[in-house]
Amino acid sequence: MIIERFTKYLTNIEYPKEKTSWNIAGIIKGQNAFYKFDVRNMTKESENRFYKTGYLNTKADKMVFEFNDQWIILDIQELNKYVKNNNIKDLELDDLVSKLEWTIFLSKKK
Repeated sequence: MIIERFTKYLTNIEYPKEKTSWNIAGIIKGQNAFYKFDVRNMTKESENRFYKTGYLNTKADKMVFEFNDQWIILDIQELNKYVKNNNIKDLELDDLVSKLEWTIFLSKKK
């Protein structure tokens, strides 16, 4: 499960006590800020295309994307500001990574 795989990169882990828009909270190893993360699988649309939905009113601080070799973590507040300022609904992760300032890349250790 994606949440279990992501726990390897966190300390001070907490889980929501009730159903909410975040799945796990904690501190990214090597850092000191505590965040609530939206950690859900992406849905396969076609052979080379996946998508993930999100909400502007989420209680999560960060949105997490899993790939074979890394995790990409976006800041929800910055993402929401970008969406509102550009009046767009369908986003490409590659575009977001190049346009957003707060992005973390966590290499997967094998």
